[in-house]
Amino acid sequence: MSDGALSQEEIDSLLAGLDDGATRAASAPAKGGASPLSPQEVQAFRAILDATLDSQSQNLSMITGLPVDLGSPVVDATGRESVMKDLPEEVLSVAVAFSGSLPGDHAFILSKDLALKIASLANKDEGISELDDMAISAVQECISTLTGTEITVISERTGNRNIQSSVAEGSFVPKAMAKIPSGDIVRASYQLTIGQDPPARLVELFSIAFVKDVIASSGGAGRPAQAQGAGGGRQQAESGYGGAMGGMQPGPQNMQGYGGGGGQMGGMQGYGMQQGSMMQPGQGQMMGGQMGMYQGNPPNVQPVQFASLQMQQASPESGNIGLIMDVFMEMTVELGRTKKAIKEILGMGEGTIIELDKLAGEPVDILVNHKLIAKGEVVVIDESFGVRVTEIVSPMERMTDLG
Repeated sequence: MSDGALSQEEIDSLLAGLDDGATRAASAPAKGGASPLSPQEVQAFRAILDATLDSQSQNLSMITGLPVDLGSPVVDATGRESVMKDLPEEVLSVAVAFSGSLPGDHAFILSKDLALKIASLANKDEGISELDDMAISAVQECISTLTGTEITVISERTGNRNIQSSVAEGSFVPKAMAKIPSGDIVRASYQLTIGQDPPARLVELFSIAFVKDVIASSGGAGRPAQAQGAGGGRQQAESGYGGAMGGMQPGPQNMQGYGGGGGQMGGMQGYGMQQGSMMQPGQGQMMGGQMGMYQGNPPNVQPVQFASLQMQQASPESGNIGLIMDVFMEMTVELGRTKKAIKEILGMGEGTIIELDKLAGEPVDILVNHKLIAKGEVVVIDESFGVRVTEIVSPMERMTDLG
């Protein structure tokens, strides 16, 4: 007989149903089925993602140790419900929000097989079969690297140098509980090929507000129109210049500046030239070096006179080391070093023994600001450790290291 308590499966189902209901209105497209992004905006944002592909493939290749090909993404603007339909029942969701000058929600969605593949290659352990904390941590590092590359490209395109990202948070959950941006979503679907394996699907999700801010800051969606306007202005300026100077038509000509505006060539109205004649008095005076018109008398130009400079021999600086005698510097005694793989470091616990690269009885290194200056042996002074200096590095070597 049931005691009235809900099982975990029933709780998950209720949460999934509430989540879908709360976000259905936000995730639904605009009235009439219109996309929240225009085709030009989709194309502009895809161009930004395409600019990251080479670097992303190289980064993934370094992490996995195999050749990696990340294909050009399919980009579309959609909602949560549409995203859920295309995902497997269980996914690894890695949320990495953007912050700083261009904030916004952001996440990667991976299938279990793809996540296990990346984790096993990154950890150099083919025996990984479950997405435990260590496996998820490896994938998180991979996603952080991909996000960092995107921030670099977006910063170059937009000029915003203060774009940052949060710490990657991964969770292997049913798709209904995956952490994805709320409201309208821009989805980028990649074909990811690692080594000789069949292509896998990697999904990246952005909040619509972030994408619109990126496009607006980069001017991507408006570039064709702006370029056309600039060209039209240039053509108009050249046409006006040809009519006034090349054709030498009678009567005043109205020359407009580059791009249809002003500038150094603007304001040249009233400059008239008659065919076969010189400039008429009163219609303008000489043209200056900046293609401007001087009205009235020409300016009084005089040569600049500079005072004579005499070379003076600088007196050599006399060093006075006494000025820095009271400056404190960090002194460190190093017992030894070693290198460990990430999985070994994560697996350390109380009682773990770490083997160093020095033999027992060897002198320890004495460093100042991480520069080796001496060697010594460990001693005990009362109840504290100390070091007795046994060897001093030569002064020349010390000055070279400290410099």
